[in-house]
Amino acid sequence: MSKKTNWIIGGVAVVVIAAGAYFGFSGHGNKAESKTVTIGVMAGDKNEDEIWKSVIKTAKDKYGITLKTKKFTDYLQPNKALTSGDIDLNAFQNYPYLANWNSQYKTDIVSIGDTWTTPLRIYSNKYKNVSEIKDGDQITIPNDTTNENRGLHLLAEAGLLKIKNTNKATPKDITSNPKNLKVTPVDASQTASSLKDPKIGASVINTNFAKSAKIDINSAIYIESLNKDSEQYFNFIAANKKDKDKKIYKDVVKSLQTNKTKELVKKFYGTAEITVWDYKK
Repeated sequence: MSKKTNWIIGGVAVVVIAAGAYFGFSGHGNKAESKTVTIGVMAGDKNEDEIWKSVIKTAKDKYGITLKTKKFTDYLQPNKALTSGDIDLNAFQNYPYLANWNSQYKTDIVSIGDTWTTPLRIYSNKYKNVSEIKDGDQITIPNDTTNENRGLHLLAEAGLLKIKNTNKATPKDITSNPKNLKVTPVDASQTASSLKDPKIGASVINTNFAKSAKIDINSAIYIESLNKDSEQYFNFIAANKKDKDKKIYKDVVKSLQTNKTKELVKKFYGTAEITVWDYKK
């Protein structure tokens, strides 16, 4: 799943995760009465397919819903498809991504249930713990709006610096930097390769890019916690606001938010993906 992208957009990356999967109910004909829902999902690996097969089975066996999948390879398409009625629900995005989308495209999409998140991680080829990072070290972070902010919050959480209370943080928002770290935003796809540079002390890397670079995620020297700052990066099932209270959609959410889903996510992704619908805020 990606987050994001990063666990990107956070993520598993899956998708994401970062942190990604999508649902849809076509809006044509009388499908609500027939209890058929078309689910849009980001094209992912076979493990993601297995998770969605389980959700589909639960939807059918417990709620009588025929859940169908529709896969996307472009992150711009799921929300467009949702707004147009080609799909009814999606679950690939986190809250900052949706806020930016609604603002830019004048849409009215809302969350109807959290799913999972892909914790962001700090990696280093030099150090085994963030406390070992030295004065003047250079730290690379992703340079896209969402992950630059998230990366800076992660460095602050790790105790390396302090930043202003903002959800759009850039290096200019650093208020305390006791180790005089050189925080350098780079393209998210380059964060992993930046570790090869001897000048780089550590890097904030989205899980999907870490995996692509063959970096063992368990080698991370710091992992993002579940807290008030990271809640915004939870992935969720989304619907058009006018449809948010439809029972059939709520039942789709229930079909995903099960112990079986939790077990499969843990089995396939370990700590790379964490289910969060029962996280106590």
